[in-house]
Amino acid sequence: MRTNIVLDDKLVGEAFKHSKAKTKKELIHEALKELISTRQRLDIRDLRGRIRFKEDYDYKKMRRRN
Repeated sequence: MRTNIVLDDKLVGEAFKHSKAKTKKELIHEALKELISTRQRLDIRDLRGRIRFKEDYDYKKMRRRN
């Protein structure tokens, strides 16, 4: 999709410092992918009360193995 937008130069400059993108197009694509990925991640707090562990589950024992 082709579109024209006005971008904040300071914001774009700062974004380039945190990216390996060489062009504005690459930078925008990277930013969009990261936005989508971040928003799609399940919030761990949404799982509260939904996970049931085995009766004999011992997380402390598992930690000692390392």
